[in-house]
Amino acid sequence: MSGQIRMAVRQELGSGVHCESVSVKRRPGLGAEDIVALFEAAGATLLALPGRGYTTQIRTMRFDVVHSALDAYGWQSSAVRPPVPSAAAISQMDEVFGWLTLIPETKFVLRRILGARALVHPVTLRHLFPWRRIGTMLGADHKSVQRWHGQAVEMLCAVLEAAL
Repeated sequence: MSGQIRMAVRQELGSGVHCESVSVKRRPGLGAEDIVALFEAAGATLLALPGRGYTTQIRTMRFDVVHSALDAYGWQSSAVRPPVPSAAAISQMDEVFGWLTLIPETKFVLRRILGARALVHPVTLRHLFPWRRIGTMLGADHKSVQRWHGQAVEMLCAVLEAAL
């Protein structure tokens, strides 16, 4: 089992939630910038996933009838949708968001900050939660939130580089 970090088989967290075992691949040489980039890519993948699963809407919807040539083409703006992510991107997203469990539950604020900051719009690549909005949510200064984010990333760097 070299190259993997294995947590406890089954543990009850302080909040009463039962946590199953978590296996994480060891990632030597992964820097803080790499971890932030992986989290942002995972957040963009998460937001690019379709909002719903399989639908029968095509079979049950009534098609609109075009009554005028003015209504036909080019008069209504179309929404830009991100492409559906590949299976490899979804697997990478699952692995990266699984790293959040490596941060101790007692430091749940660091988990929240790292998870919120990871959400990046897949088309515009803008953060959904800027530093000031996260600070307002937590009732803290945005500079403190930036420092806590750095602490969470450094904590993950240390855990992912740890050797068993």
